[in-house]
Amino acid sequence: MASTAAPYGLRAVNRVDGLPYAGETRQFLIDPAGYSSNLFYGQVVKIHTDGYIRLVTETGGTGDAFPAGTIGVFVGCSYVNAQGQTVFSQYYPSGSLNAVAYVIDDDRAVFQAQADGPVTQTQLGQNMLFAAAQNGTNGSGGSTTSGNSLSALSATTQALTAGFRLVGFVNGPFSTVGDAKTDVLVKFNIGQHSYTNATGVA
Repeated sequence: MASTAAPYGLRAVNRVDGLPYAGETRQFLIDPAGYSSNLFYGQVVKIHTDGYIRLVTETGGTGDAFPAGTIGVFVGCSYVNAQGQTVFSQYYPSGSLNAVAYVIDDDRAVFQAQADGPVTQTQLGQNMLFAAAQNGTNGSGGSTTSGNSLSALSATTQALTAGFRLVGFVNGPFSTVGDAKTDVLVKFNIGQHSYTNATGVA
């Protein structure tokens, strides 16, 4: 419920042009020798300078902008376990080998997320950032039981450059505008996603 703090990262709902989100993802490699962090469903990820997917640890705020390689939202993976079996998982367990990440890389996708406080109608059209830096730790960054992210957005919106644009609210029986932990709809701001950033990975 939007009156309770229960963040879940970013969940795709549609596109900003009104078209439905059809579940499209793109596959990107994670370091085949193993990456030293968990990746949870709903976390923002980037292409690192080594060409592999890593977690974005910047908040997306002024002075802590998303890196140029920010490519989208992680929604699962496959990897090879110790028995040599290919496993499909909601999250990437740290150190797993020969992994492929599934990422929503559409820069026009609209995502649902929970804010860490009330967001009101007067804030529509302002910019949002993560309430805290994403991390790969079980219990703070996400859950290794559900595989889901625990990232929330900051309810303190701003006109200054930030990672996301507030484009709407989730309205329903358990969520309304201005709730104690408002569920919002956001998209990547121009220049905060690799496909709209003129700067390449560096």
